[in-house]
Amino acid sequence: MRDLALSDEILLQVEKPARYIGNEVNSVMKDSSAVDVRFAMCFPDVYEIGMSHLGIQIIYDMLNRFEDTWCERVYSPWPDLDSIMREKGIPLFALESQEPVRDFDFLGITIQYEMCYTNILQVLDLSGIPLLAAERTWEHPIVIGGGPCTYNPEPIADFFDLFYIGEGETQYRPLLDLYKECRQQNVARAEFLERAARLSGIYVPQLYEVAYHEDGTIKSFTPKHAGIPATVTKEIVTNLTDTCYPLKPVVPFIKCTQDRVVLEIQRGCIRGCRFCQAGQLYRPVRERDAQMLKETAVKMLDNTGHEEISLSSLSSSDYSQLEELVNFLIDNCRERKVNISLPSLRIDAFSLEVMEKVQDIKKSSLTFAPEAGSQRLRDVINKGLTEEVILKGAALAFQGGWNRVKLYFMLGLPTETEEDIRGIAELSNKIAAVYYEVLPKEKRNGKVQIVASTSFFVPKPFTPFQWASQCTKEEFIEKAYMTKRAVTEQLNQKSIKYNWHEADASVMEGILARGDRRLCKPILSAYQKGCMFDAWGEYYKHDVWMEVFAEHGVDIAFYTTRERGLDEIFPWDFLDCGVSKEFLKREWQNALAGKVTPNCRAQCNACGAAKFKCGVCTESHTGTEVDSL
Repeated sequence: MRDLALSDEILLQVEKPARYIGNEVNSVMKDSSAVDVRFAMCFPDVYEIGMSHLGIQIIYDMLNRFEDTWCERVYSPWPDLDSIMREKGIPLFALESQEPVRDFDFLGITIQYEMCYTNILQVLDLSGIPLLAAERTWEHPIVIGGGPCTYNPEPIADFFDLFYIGEGETQYRPLLDLYKECRQQNVARAEFLERAARLSGIYVPQLYEVAYHEDGTIKSFTPKHAGIPATVTKEIVTNLTDTCYPLKPVVPFIKCTQDRVVLEIQRGCIRGCRFCQAGQLYRPVRERDAQMLKETAVKMLDNTGHEEISLSSLSSSDYSQLEELVNFLIDNCRERKVNISLPSLRIDAFSLEVMEKVQDIKKSSLTFAPEAGSQRLRDVINKGLTEEVILKGAALAFQGGWNRVKLYFMLGLPTETEEDIRGIAELSNKIAAVYYEVLPKEKRNGKVQIVASTSFFVPKPFTPFQWASQCTKEEFIEKAYMTKRAVTEQLNQKSIKYNWHEADASVMEGILARGDRRLCKPILSAYQKGCMFDAWGEYYKHDVWMEVFAEHGVDIAFYTTRERGLDEIFPWDFLDCGVSKEFLKREWQNALAGKVTPNCRAQCNACGAAKFKCGVCTESHTGTEVDSL
């Protein structure tokens, strides 16, 4: 019988005590004395967010299948518990055993978004682990980072012993075996890190050094020792069907952000939107076999009791066996009274038949992402959608019985004009008008509701827009007001609701996204001045961040509004995500020329991902490779 790390008295003082007690359905319990490796898997945000993350569920399941390893979970304590733990000296603990994280062999932290960087320091601090990797000994866990933000790990390089670059299913077994070998041989911690750096996909920041030009750009990025790779190539699963997938995901006690079974149908995206980092990082597209997904879906529903199942993919419509899979799920879910969620559907590939069948179970709003209001700007970002296709798709949706549509756009995209911004309101108006055009009064389900939301464009590493200038806070706000004014001028304005994101946080995200090692100290200072949960508007302290940057002499414009030269060395250039820098340059120039690039199934565009010899790159119907010049 395990003892809880928190007393009943403390649990009664905090919001949602179920965040901290563990023992949920399907959580894995092992005898700690019977395993060789203790691994704490952390999502540095509140429990409800972290429990919704599929990647952690996959790695948790995989590691716990190893007989010699026990993987447990840990999340950021909410501010109410954070203050109590500091006051009473309670160390951060893992949910399963309720034992201190500092006593584990590994602390794995998934880094999904830049605004969680100070929460990483919160986790280390509450655990009693030195914040700086250089100060750690064998008395402390090996701190390893994974997830999309590791494709530019430099702003947080000082805080991690190593980073796992790429998909987690491939290299953890060799890494754990190396760890066990080094501990048995009683080698120094530094020796273990040097050996780990020779494993494919493992990056050890302490083993590299950076030199800078006088203008602040990078002069060189080189390994300190012979045998340490100058380039770290991402790890990739070539066969998704036969890899590990959690049939018994942990079921939370409280409602989470995504309280449902998640079925990952494929990785990657054929579309090549130029703003989208995920679309580049997860190339090439790889599908899971429909039969495997059918069997997995049934088992996961049986093992969880969830009332909804969601298909996970960057572009679900492009999954080649979608119709077969959806028809199977519809039949099974109707019997179980389970709802089906089909996110990431493209309007130009939308099936009215599928819509109608899903509607039979439960109606919900539909979400479309035109991203830009004008055709010119959609061509710049390579969205691959025409207004005609968008309106036709909207008509199909309305005829299928929906009357509420969410539209997602971005403001501040490269080359954007006032006409492009007005196009957001005008396109929203046209979609609302379609509802009244295609449906006679007697078939309408009330008024049409269009919710148009704009986020602010943040240039990301490994995208064609990594060279682009980002807007200032003032420019972002002016663009949002311009959009709002344009909405009020539309004939169907009463049917259109407009929302926009915070500009301060978008600028902050832009600084961190393309930052370098010189941001480690400001991030540490911001944490020490009380910054945590920066992704949460009510806790984000923009003034503190600006104060810290001023103290450290950080030129914000250097990281945001400055347009990069084509030959500049980026902080992340030592990483190989499979997509070549030459391809990204070519796409940046195509963007500025408004030239559309075909999708991966229409034509191979020589992005570089074919070297992995899997997925869409090996399909017989892939077009001829284009000239790479």
